[in-house]
Amino acid sequence: MILAPSILTVKEEERNSVLTELSNLGIIYLHLDIMDGKFVPNTTEGVGMLKKINKFDFVFDTHLMVEDPINYIDKFYKAGSDIITFHYEAVKDVLPLIRKIHSLGIKCGVSIKPGTSPEVLLPYLKEIDQVLIMSVEPGFGGQKFMESSLDKIKYFDELRNNNDDYNYLIEVDGGINMDNAPLVRNAGCNVVVMGTALINSNSKKEVIEKVDSL
Repeated sequence: MILAPSILTVKEEERNSVLTELSNLGIIYLHLDIMDGKFVPNTTEGVGMLKKINKFDFVFDTHLMVEDPINYIDKFYKAGSDIITFHYEAVKDVLPLIRKIHSLGIKCGVSIKPGTSPEVLLPYLKEIDQVLIMSVEPGFGGQKFMESSLDKIKYFDELRNNNDDYNYLIEVDGGINMDNAPLVRNAGCNVVVMGTALINSNSKKEVIEKVDSL
């Protein structure tokens, strides 16, 4: 299972040192939470942040929690995003946005909130590279993991196992720690986003090694 640290709670003045440490510990994926204060109540630094950190050799896994994500795609692509994930709930027409992202030569993910039925993604599963399941309500770090997300993970994992046309990764984001990381792994998760449980840990190395061993 791939560990994708979220730096949502990292202060700007500490960002470079934290990213250097994560890189030295072998982290490959970095999860970027982008919020506009409209689709979710919180706001974060946008494309400017990615421009500041794209000197690092991470896979930049960019999660757009924004209204009208079409307005962000080109900017984040040019800044260095390798994967751009948008929310199903934020768009009226999903397929054109998937194809727009793919036309840039990068990977596309689609995310669903806890209250959204997983079946809504059925028409798009052949097209997307990643399904991002939110295991908290998007918008803030440090929330408690919702165990109902496990059923969604299992749902998408079973579909993938029974259809050769489905090649997406299953990513889970929200409230992940070492108590529930094994649960999401056993349910079929491929990429796990971890924020405060990793960033605030006394030993990031130990947390990373434990996730790697799952």
